[in-house]
Amino acid sequence: MTAHFEIEAALIAQGLWPIAGIDEVGRGPLAGPVCVAAVILDRDNLPQGLDDSKKLSASRRAALYEEICARACAVSVALAPAAEIDALNIRGATLASMARAARALAIAPRFVLVDGRDLPPLSCPGRAVIKGDATSLSIAAASIVAKVTRDRLMARLDRLHPGYGFAGHAGYPTAAHRAALKAKGPCPEHRRSFAPVRACDAS
Repeated sequence: MTAHFEIEAALIAQGLWPIAGIDEVGRGPLAGPVCVAAVILDRDNLPQGLDDSKKLSASRRAALYEEICARACAVSVALAPAAEIDALNIRGATLASMARAARALAIAPRFVLVDGRDLPPLSCPGRAVIKGDATSLSIAAASIVAKVTRDRLMARLDRLHPGYGFAGHAGYPTAAHRAALKAKGPCPEHRRSFAPVRACDAS
């Protein structure tokens, strides 16, 4: 399955434009923020090769990130840090970040396409699209922006909190991360509401 512009084209035919795609990265990690991106593509200047960020190499994602930021009508990013995730739960923090990303766009969308099953609170109509990052170019673009942004942020957090390996695993629960967490205990970027972190925090 390759991302396409057919969902957007059908909405444009109904007079709905601009259309924003929204996607998140980082629901599963034990540390670091959820990163949400919102993108309004230029329908007359679509980047070539957009697809679900998980299907792309790191170098290809980085190149497309630059292309998206250069060509898109509007791009925004919102973060839900560990403290917000612990306070709201992962679903609530993700939806709150999606709403912030939509509001932060320099151009107000008339319709929003969101990857997944849930719609955040929006000021315009929207649609949740299961596997949207693999079917909608707008959501695919957002997935790339979110992934590249979060990976770069985790590399910075690796320098601030050395020893956990954030630059390598981006906070995901790899064996190396779990071992470091057990040896060092949680840092401020860890999600203490997540069971593996909570277990180390209590020990």
